[in-house]
Amino acid sequence: MSAQTSDREFIPLNIALLTVSDTRSLAEDRSGDLLAGRIEEAGHRLADRVLVPDEYERLVERLQRWVNDPAIDVIISTGGTGLTGRDVTVEAHRAVYEKEIDAFATVFAMISFQKIGTSAVQSRATGGVANGTYLFALPGSPGACRDGWDEILKGQLDYRHAPCNFVEILPRLDEHMRRGS
Repeated sequence: MSAQTSDREFIPLNIALLTVSDTRSLAEDRSGDLLAGRIEEAGHRLADRVLVPDEYERLVERLQRWVNDPAIDVIISTGGTGLTGRDVTVEAHRAVYEKEIDAFATVFAMISFQKIGTSAVQSRATGGVANGTYLFALPGSPGACRDGWDEILKGQLDYRHAPCNFVEILPRLDEHMRRGS
């Protein structure tokens, strides 16, 4: 099992938060509010927060803008991960990814299954890496955001988390772009 080690100091990350919705505004964004609160409670910085409708091109453009911003370490989106025709968040994320973190979806599904049973098959949570930035797409419900943050991201985005975490390899995510330079 994982644990927190006390021989390392916490490293705050700059996290951008994207809500994907055709029907909500930021004022009504319970899932975004939950994630923003948890990001800040954990000691990270909320670097940016926007709401974009379920429109593939706009989502890709927003993700690319943040991926190309050296001040952003992590992007978390909420919403648009379902199965309906308007749910295109996963496709937008995958268009940006250099590498997909396949086990993120698997672990998220395992956690969801414990909470909501077979309804977990309707979620398409995903994670990946692009240009030295982590990207994670969570479903739009507050419960799913709570599970994704509390059960996976909170620990993996904490340098003190053992035996390993995303923070310790963050400086190496873009090493392939630096080779030979």
